[in-house]
Amino acid sequence: MTPFAAEFVGTALLILIGDGVVANVVLTDTKGHNSGWIVITTAWALAVYVGVVVAGPYSGAHLNPAVTLGLAVAGKFAWALVPQYIGAQFAGGLLGAGLVWLLYKDHFDRTREPALQLAVFCTGPAIRNHRLNLISEIIGTFVLMLTVLYITGAELTATHAAVGLGSVGALPVAFLVWAIGLGLGGTTGYAINPARDLSPRLAHALLPIRGKGSSEWSYAWIPIVGPVIGAALAALTFLQLQ
Repeated sequence: MTPFAAEFVGTALLILIGDGVVANVVLTDTKGHNSGWIVITTAWALAVYVGVVVAGPYSGAHLNPAVTLGLAVAGKFAWALVPQYIGAQFAGGLLGAGLVWLLYKDHFDRTREPALQLAVFCTGPAIRNHRLNLISEIIGTFVLMLTVLYITGAELTATHAAVGLGSVGALPVAFLVWAIGLGLGGTTGYAINPARDLSPRLAHALLPIRGKGSSEWSYAWIPIVGPVIGAALAALTFLQLQ
């Protein structure tokens, strides 16, 4: 598997499981209806684990445009490969979101609240305050990126998974995302990944979902800009601490 195919498949699996758990919790008449935040955060952590295990040996398992950019800023990844990695991640996210809709189509049809339908695909603020929502995404991604830099070390390349990102080493990354969700995710839903938010939001806009409402494009820039800023700041901090 090529690195770009690995990023595509890994991100698709990440979104399939991650958005899938949200569908299971919020949509009408599912087995997991109203099972709560701990279920969502746990499954997102395990979704990261699955994506890293599958993609890690081939691409380093970025699965996140902010991580790709952060690694490049830190000098751990070639800038020439950044566009292809990010393109594969966004494409994988779109596929994963489409599969979630297909899997839960009957439950989407029974769910009358457009906001719950949208919540399956993308994040939104618990309290709408764009300035603080942006800060929340910056801080969450800063924690993610800085920790990932210390987990992966200097061996991460386009074709070699560094120590820390193998099938066993994927566990620290999963626990990291779990901790971010539990500790920092209550404000915005912790996108911390532009592909996790933008691609599924686009899927929501394009798919023929019965009774759907707005895709909330006025908010969509926050889970893109915030993670990019947070990752860049983390990379610069990492370089200063060396």
